[in-house]
Amino acid sequence: MAVLKPVGTGYPDAFVASVLERALALPGPCRVFGITGLQGTGKSTLSAQVAALAEARGLRAVVLSIDDLYLDQPERQRLGREVHPLLATRGAPGSHDLALGRATFDALRAGRARLPAFDKIGDRRLPESDWARIDGVPDLVLFEGWFHKVPPQAEAELVAPINALERDDDPDGTWRRCCNAALAGYAPLWAELGTLLFLQGPGFEQVPEWRGQQERTLAAANPGRRTMTQAEVERFVLFFERVSRQVLATLPGIADWTVPVDAQRRVIEGLPGAES
Repeated sequence: MAVLKPVGTGYPDAFVASVLERALALPGPCRVFGITGLQGTGKSTLSAQVAALAEARGLRAVVLSIDDLYLDQPERQRLGREVHPLLATRGAPGSHDLALGRATFDALRAGRARLPAFDKIGDRRLPESDWARIDGVPDLVLFEGWFHKVPPQAEAELVAPINALERDDDPDGTWRRCCNAALAGYAPLWAELGTLLFLQGPGFEQVPEWRGQQERTLAAANPGRRTMTQAEVERFVLFFERVSRQVLATLPGIADWTVPVDAQRRVIEGLPGAES
């Protein structure tokens, strides 16, 4: 089995180039290429690398993350009061502004868009005046997120809690049923995807470490602002566990291209230039 090693802190050049070639094979203009994988897999890094390579070739590329479509804190707090307290926490399906996502794609195709932006440390959507302005129709949109196209679970699968969060904070299953039901509402966003790449990590057990690395990187880039401790990260990822395990179980059969990556985020793929 070949292992393609990363260059620096990103994905290898050969892999990045292969992703761009697949994206450019889509019909234009405004090709939409999806990149999905569990938290910490390197979706944002890969998206930025592909966009940079596209721009080096004279193309216009845009990166849109589903994380930037989160409902703002007041709206999530309202859901927490009216439906279930766990809905006040961002992350799980149902915590995104789907209308904003659809409007953003419409605006990108129309050539006059602003890209939503979310401040994860402050847990607030940034004001629209701070959103990046995109003038003209881009050649490529890289739409990244962690549960693209994942189907809902069957009702019987929702009965038993799968972790301490569900056992202690959702004993009757209201929250997990809300999140599961919400998945169907994402279909219009998934319909925007011309194709979908799934970065298949080694398992959910790797996510707390990877998500902790992300938080430390966020802290280093924002001195003076409080980020989550590792203990807080480990509780936070429990909000994602059920859907994450559904991702791992279903997306290899749904995604157009599944690429396994190991715990060091090395691509396990028989690509040209891979080292054994």
